[in-house]
Amino acid sequence: MPLLPLPRVLVTGANGFLGRHLVAELLHRGYPVRALVRPGGAAAGALPPLQSLPIEVCEVDLTQAARKAEMADTIGGCGALIHAAALAQVNPARSRAVWAANLDGTEQVLRLARKAGVERLVYVGTANVFGFGPKQRPGDETRPYAGRRYGLDYMDSKRAAADLVLRAVAREQLPAVLVHPTFMLGTGDARPTSGALLLELLGGRLPGYPLGGKNYVHVHDVAVATVNALTLGRVGESYILGHENLSYREAFALMARTMGVGPPRWPVPPPLANFYGVVCDLKARLTGRPSQVNSGMTAVANDGHYFTPQKARAELALPQTPVSQAVADAFAWFKTHGYVR
Repeated sequence: MPLLPLPRVLVTGANGFLGRHLVAELLHRGYPVRALVRPGGAAAGALPPLQSLPIEVCEVDLTQAARKAEMADTIGGCGALIHAAALAQVNPARSRAVWAANLDGTEQVLRLARKAGVERLVYVGTANVFGFGPKQRPGDETRPYAGRRYGLDYMDSKRAAADLVLRAVAREQLPAVLVHPTFMLGTGDARPTSGALLLELLGGRLPGYPLGGKNYVHVHDVAVATVNALTLGRVGESYILGHENLSYREAFALMARTMGVGPPRWPVPPPLANFYGVVCDLKARLTGRPSQVNSGMTAVANDGHYFTPQKARAELALPQTPVSQAVADAFAWFKTHGYVR
């Protein structure tokens, strides 16, 4: 009996850090791919342009509601959709652009999915939309959202977007699965985003470390599990995609060792971190420009944002590449592409 052809997959945010890995993983498995990016966004720094890959590329701004007809054309012939487009900006803490990209953009994607009657939609969120916990009892998909205390529009908008998807599943039987990565590291972080932490450490610009921590994961592992969700994920279910829980002291020591530099030496007590965040807020208000950090960011750094990926490992076959390898891969890529002198 002949195998059925794989559905064409529309990937939003295809030129982002994760988006590029999603496109590569889909092509590796034989899926036809259509990439949706913002106008002028088909190339990103050290990465080859998307047009150089054997895929279709559509340049459309999801936040422009006036262009609904143009957006509707992008979904034609696609049987599945992975919505990875987002604005992962936490500084400034409050930003209408973040809400437009993360909530309004998701609303547009849901309209596309309904119009096309896709067989599966995979929404890419963030683990921060769940409650975190200590290493001994890390957060999971059942923990209620705990991020509102930080006053960061990025977290709040991603929680609102996830709720939007879940309502569409419950009320309209939309065949959606939600995946929520933790802090991703690996190759191809061209802008850079999460990899900026490595570059700051390499440049000696992190003299101290906060007392919190987070969960880290290789970006390739996230791409594998996200593509797996097209066929393995249960409709309406959420999956945290992560791996190792590390304090900042542990993470910075691992990163420094891998890159051959000294780690930050001094712990930063929470009251001092909070004071610095408030000073940065005042500076931003006086100058009208974001400062180095904000009080929401320092509050996050004081907490242990630890999660378990057990559900995704069991149901989505989430790989578990050591974080040390993710750091080594990212560092090697930065060196090869001129980010490190």
